[in-house]
Amino acid sequence: MILRVILLNGASSSGKSTLAIALKEKLNWEFDIVSIDEFLKMSADEVIYEDDVFDINPLICKRAVETLKSGHGVIIDHVITSERIYRQLREELEGYEFIKVKAECPLSELEKRERDRGDRCKGSAKASYEYLYPKDGYDVTVDTLNLTAEECAERIWGLLG
Repeated sequence: MILRVILLNGASSSGKSTLAIALKEKLNWEFDIVSIDEFLKMSADEVIYEDDVFDINPLICKRAVETLKSGHGVIIDHVITSERIYRQLREELEGYEFIKVKAECPLSELEKRERDRGDRCKGSAKASYEYLYPKDGYDVTVDTLNLTAEECAERIWGLLG
């Protein structure tokens, strides 16, 4: 098996975590998930800043590399909002096949999901939507409003051939 990194990047509440689970199932469990949610304390009362994400990004990278060295591919569920976070991730994972997936959803739906879930600081969806990095250059963009997680996973799976 080719050791691959699948980066699921999208705004907060875009459905990345649900998509990561569906994708892992589609890939017959040969991939492990590394999620930003494992490394940041998320709450409705606490704002997450770009510096907070930059500070924990090495931990995400370390976990991803450990997963790859164990012989599994890795699905990274992330919210990247700056070039320096993205660059750091790419440098740490250099040498592995890297597939970039953008989980896309309209801002109005992101804000609705944020309200409904209640475990994110108000405005997280909008801020991450506006500052998502990179803006383009993805291998595939999936529409998490109009497609189910399974349909999105199918599109990503099609890239892996």
